[in-house]
Amino acid sequence: MAVAVVVVVAAAINALTSAAPGMSQAAATAAVSTVPRPIAPAGAQLAASWAGPLSTAGRYIVDANGNRFKLKAGNWEGAQGTWEGSGAVDDPANNHAGEPAFDMPLGLDRASIAQILTGFHSLGLNSIRLPFSNAMIHETTPVPDSAVAANPQLRGDTPLQVYDAVVTALTGDGFAVILNNHTTTSRWCCGVDGNERWNSGQTTQQWEADWLFMVDRYKADKRVVGADLRNEVRRDVLDDPNWGLGDAHDEYAAFEEAGNRILTADPDLLIVMEGINWYGIPLDGLPHGRPMLTPVATLSNTLIESNKLVYAAHFYAYTGPANSGAASGLGATSDPKYEDLTPAQLASVVNQEALFVTQAGQHFTAPVWVSEFGAAGRGEADQKEQAWFDAFTDILIRNDTDFALWPLVGWTAADGTPQDNWAALSYDRAGHPLSITDPGDWRSADWNKLVTAPSATGPVAPPDHWNMLDLDFADADVSSTMLALPDWSYGNRKGVCPDTERLVGLGRGDSRGLCTDSGEPQRSTGAYTVVTDERYVTEGDWASGYSKLQCPDNTLAVGYSVNNNAMAALLCAPTAAPLPTTGRDVWFDHGDNRPATGGSTASDWAPGSYKGQCADNEYAAGVAYTWSWTAGGVPAALLCRPLR
Repeated sequence: MAVAVVVVVAAAINALTSAAPGMSQAAATAAVSTVPRPIAPAGAQLAASWAGPLSTAGRYIVDANGNRFKLKAGNWEGAQGTWEGSGAVDDPANNHAGEPAFDMPLGLDRASIAQILTGFHSLGLNSIRLPFSNAMIHETTPVPDSAVAANPQLRGDTPLQVYDAVVTALTGDGFAVILNNHTTTSRWCCGVDGNERWNSGQTTQQWEADWLFMVDRYKADKRVVGADLRNEVRRDVLDDPNWGLGDAHDEYAAFEEAGNRILTADPDLLIVMEGINWYGIPLDGLPHGRPMLTPVATLSNTLIESNKLVYAAHFYAYTGPANSGAASGLGATSDPKYEDLTPAQLASVVNQEALFVTQAGQHFTAPVWVSEFGAAGRGEADQKEQAWFDAFTDILIRNDTDFALWPLVGWTAADGTPQDNWAALSYDRAGHPLSITDPGDWRSADWNKLVTAPSATGPVAPPDHWNMLDLDFADADVSSTMLALPDWSYGNRKGVCPDTERLVGLGRGDSRGLCTDSGEPQRSTGAYTVVTDERYVTEGDWASGYSKLQCPDNTLAVGYSVNNNAMAALLCAPTAAPLPTTGRDVWFDHGDNRPATGGSTASDWAPGSYKGQCADNEYAAGVAYTWSWTAGGVPAALLCRPLR
């Protein structure tokens, strides 16, 4: 992008000196410096700068050519609803910031879509997070004509049809679009408002069905790049969400299931998962907090496509790691807010709650997108919030973090002031924008610093992956091949690695597994083998006195099944070339036995259990276990063989 700016400035200087032969180069340069300069390619230039679909490469998002694509995004909100829960929905007084959205992206009554997109380009954006509610999908009443006054072509359309038009315009102008399921109803988020979980006011099945409907609707548009599964999952009146308990409020399980169903329907989409935004009752003396991505350190998600997972987190000055953001009354606690922390403390907390996920070579490694952050701008004099915004944008810059500002679009009141001074662009009734980059908005310097900061660019080498399998409560079959076939170990819980990975580790007694594609040999098209006895133990007894499940020669373990936590079967996939049959025993019945270096060694994928793990240049060929000594049939040793 910097090159494009240089080219534009050079062209302007040349034009000035040509038109005015007496003007010096220095004078021409000074004249050009007073002209607003583009900080991002617009329209066709942005479209030409990247190709969809997007994927991940370790901590980075990359485009279809393998080049880094940093999400420099904003939230064009409105289609998720702005009604605050009482009174007439069309009365501005009953809507957030006095801005009724009528279940549409805001601003369409004031400026044409093309004008709004021009504003997005001027901010330096390349992508848009586009919230929607489940109610919007099913609304059949056309939007009021007055709500699309600046876009008369949308008259008579339903909110979903307006959303269609916005998506088409955005992607046609080069922007990447991430669909975001923000709310169930059209009520403004986010409190105890009936929108707390994916299954608040609707079943998980309906939520998944709505997602599959949206995925199918935009499947042909490869600039619709992601499905952001749900916004800010939090406690309702009675219950907390959880990460891994296996019940109806298990966000971890629900998101993984939905993500894999979406990828089955469209394997091109990024799957964006936020962590738990809030749990507990925010009263001093009672447990409560904002864990966000912290649980991912020991329980990460595995998708059928290993390069499609993006984690997300939200940060605002007025909230905190254990502060709900309530200013007074019920919900206000003595816990520090993010704005109360020093820059060093803030950086540490942001790392603990989110950015640690970008650590390379772990079972949880993925890009982290700060898909919401922001602050009140023009007319605001809160020094603590301003200091927080400055420190937080510095964190984003230092970590080269993908981001999305909240919100992008608002209204300008009759007196010329923004109705929502958080908005980056506020439009008056004539369609004139007031921008975060215009004089008088204290956020301008930090915003420009953020969008123009140096970032990693160019090709990103595809990294090795390590992914965990969690059989705590249900199957963890993330193999497209096996999911298309009948149940291969009936009555048992099954874990199967993604089709591009093999089994490399097992936990003792907790049924956890670890997969990798490090050095992965080419697979053959032959049938998989289900092993339930010792018939393939042909090179000698490598675990005397123990029962053994061993893959046939020239196959490698890609899955396993358990009954309770006892070994039931091993699943083996054939390779295109012969594999070595010499190997070593890796015993983990009395403690961890993991490589000193290599993949996922700095992370715990089976907390509280002993773990056995082959080296990155090995494959698991067998598992030994015993029912003696009250061992219960849980794994005790792996047979690890070299890949070459």
